[in-house]
Amino acid sequence: MNIFAEAARLYEQNTPFALASIIETKGSAPRHDAIILVLEDGTTRGTIGGGMIERHVIGAAIDALKEGRSRVIKGSMSRTGKDAMDMDCGGTMTVHIDVQGIRPDMLLIGGGHVNRAVAKLASELGYRITVVDSWEPNLNARLFPPNTQLILGATIQDAISQATIRDNTQVIIATNHEDTIALPTILNSSARYIGQLASRRKVETLHKKCLELGISEARFQEVRTPVGLDIGAESPEEIAVSIMGEILALSRGKLSRGKGLRKGDEQSATRSSTNSRNDNLVMIRGAGDLASGTAVKLHNSGFKVVMLDLPKPTVIRTNVSFAGALLNESGQITVEGITAHKARSVADAVRIMSDGRIPIMADPDGQTLRQFKPAILVDGILAKQNLGTNRNMAPITIALGPGFHAGQDVDAVIETCRGHNLARVIYQGAAEPNTGKPGTIMGYAEERVLRAPCAGTVTPAVAIGDLVEEGQVVAQVRSDNGTQPVITRIGGKVRGMISTGSEVTPGFKIGDIDPRGTSVDHTTVSDKARAIAGGVLEAILKLSAV
Repeated sequence: MNIFAEAARLYEQNTPFALASIIETKGSAPRHDAIILVLEDGTTRGTIGGGMIERHVIGAAIDALKEGRSRVIKGSMSRTGKDAMDMDCGGTMTVHIDVQGIRPDMLLIGGGHVNRAVAKLASELGYRITVVDSWEPNLNARLFPPNTQLILGATIQDAISQATIRDNTQVIIATNHEDTIALPTILNSSARYIGQLASRRKVETLHKKCLELGISEARFQEVRTPVGLDIGAESPEEIAVSIMGEILALSRGKLSRGKGLRKGDEQSATRSSTNSRNDNLVMIRGAGDLASGTAVKLHNSGFKVVMLDLPKPTVIRTNVSFAGALLNESGQITVEGITAHKARSVADAVRIMSDGRIPIMADPDGQTLRQFKPAILVDGILAKQNLGTNRNMAPITIALGPGFHAGQDVDAVIETCRGHNLARVIYQGAAEPNTGKPGTIMGYAEERVLRAPCAGTVTPAVAIGDLVEEGQVVAQVRSDNGTQPVITRIGGKVRGMISTGSEVTPGFKIGDIDPRGTSVDHTTVSDKARAIAGGVLEAILKLSAV
């Protein structure tokens, strides 16, 4: 068999081998120019002349393979003197032993954005990549380098059990909500390098879980968590650089292995790191009534909240929406005793939060995200579609209603459709699709909604809280062709009305009537908003703990 063809085959199989080549001979020697291929078990291909000198070279090659380092050795084919091989040829031989085929293995647990970026960089650095996950969309081959081994399991533990883990396998754990299963499973393997993508709060939870499962404190302290060097990384690609930088530093003796929960200068700059994040800050995109209900709940639960919306929000329930601070001349609004103020800069917003209030900024695209660095981002725009929110925006991302896929766009989705599943937290999948039909109250659905009869500027004729009768004019829409009335089709209490001067298109929702009339409290957060807010809080607590 051709030695080089065999070497190429072994390299592709990631099978370690050594090529021992004669580089110099002096005097009498059995061979002057030859190569022998040696495997870890001592199996050989080819020969450098046989005898004691070849046995010496094979033994040295096995030692080199164990250490993973190439070397040069010398042998004297004599019975006395330095490097004597107990032979009678009398010459000397110098052999270079080149260790090959030891491509480091990397096991990525979780096929999300960060591990995809890690896979690409690690592949370029010569690693053989295996990715395991329990969610099939995360294992799309197009998302990973060629020849990546992809393993799908019924559970993350099942997926891990199908992977080959050696003591030199580099393991990076970055799942959505399965770390409490993945980390203990890996700690019970022979892996020596284990990196965990996690917030400080999550690390403490993982620590407690591992100890409960009988894993020793010493073994847990071998985990690099939060994983990655502190380089201020935020995007998946930057985080991948920080992780691979740490792995290279460890492999070259520039860092000690295993630091457990690290602090100070060694704190990781990963997506979930808390040294570059405001650990208690929630950013909410959108400031309508449902988003505001969530803001009230989180503010009362001890979180700092900042809200973003359009410069002129088109909210309907203006009296219970913090978006009102962007519409009112005073630049503020109070809902259930909590005051929101219009903030004109990030520094202004920080000052408002320090006073125990909620800042709201005209920033629909989230341009201030990088400055705020929130620990949690909630998409409460309720646009029935994703307008740009993704899981890289914050360690925890949550969206309200349809248009998002939990586990893909965001970490969790909250059901907003009235009914049995209202406020249910979804960690894999989507909310019920938008039907285009309002929720039914006392048998009324579409009849409750007030819509613009034409394009133009709205002038309300009634205020929120007023009682109206069927057939009453509740607003006017002024267009180039004159003014058209907006007439309610049912009687009840005005629950929502768009602000004066709002520009609308034909069919645009400008308000709603609640047929329950006086029994409805229009001055506080609605029952629906309160339920959804509870779902958001549940998701935050759950995702912070895993």
